[in-house]
Amino acid sequence: MDSSLELKHLRAFAVLAEELHFGQAAFELGIAQPALSQRIRQMEELLELRLFERTSRHVALSEAGAAFLPRVRDLLDRLDRDVEEAKRVARGEAGRLDLAFITSAGVIVSGHLQGFAAVRPDVQVRLSNGDTTQVLDQLRRGSCDIGIVRDAEPEDGMLLSTLSREDFVAVLPADHPAAGAAEVGAAELLDSPLILFPRASGPRAYDLNVKPFRDLGVERRADQECTGWHTIIQLVSRGLGVTIAPESVTGELPVGAVRVSLAGPERYTTEVQLATRDGDHRAVVEAFRRAAGVN
Repeated sequence: MDSSLELKHLRAFAVLAEELHFGQAAFELGIAQPALSQRIRQMEELLELRLFERTSRHVALSEAGAAFLPRVRDLLDRLDRDVEEAKRVARGEAGRLDLAFITSAGVIVSGHLQGFAAVRPDVQVRLSNGDTTQVLDQLRRGSCDIGIVRDAEPEDGMLLSTLSREDFVAVLPADHPAAGAAEVGAAELLDSPLILFPRASGPRAYDLNVKPFRDLGVERRADQECTGWHTIIQLVSRGLGVTIAPESVTGELPVGAVRVSLAGPERYTTEVQLATRDGDHRAVVEAFRRAAGVN
């Protein structure tokens, strides 16, 4: 097909083939009849085909025109569908959303995904997980559209919105002296090895985890590091140490581990945040923010 053939020619051909009347077809297209005649003539010249047999009283498809018509209709239908799909993507009603999240926020994420799916059922959500540092790095690089992180530090170019706050609690081996207490202070944990994630995984989150010790004037660091709260708590259940964890990750503790409330001069809390690139107002991102209750 010659590159000079345009969409206006194809639409003119399809409408005239339907109406078989130049006046009615021109009205349907919203153009003057001479303009329609010119488009059809141009199209025939470009294709070197006679598409219509016409007299002063009669218009009919030629044999070539009749063979060409189904293909033109199919092309126009596909184009219309593709244009509508592109518009739906622009409105945030279709397409894909890449969401990266920290594993410890899995319950929160699943709830917001359910709410998002209810209002945007045709948007495909692709999930990935990592620690807070990794998730924020994905967001900076454009590898994800939304990040769910914990206790991230504010930074230029990033918009952080609070999704939830919860208490820190102590998780102790069942045979720890404070295991049966209603609450435990950081001073009672000083003689036990501390198990935590590496500080590089989330510097501010790590610092909040050890804040109860800092409030005692003790600069405490992890004696054993590993990634993932599930693994950390398993190590605690084996008697290898204690940890301070977000309460939500301690819902179903393994045998050998117990949860005890933290005592101290203040209430120790942690925050799960929704992170987006500042200025990213795409409809699909805004739709997820609304579904998550973030304005």
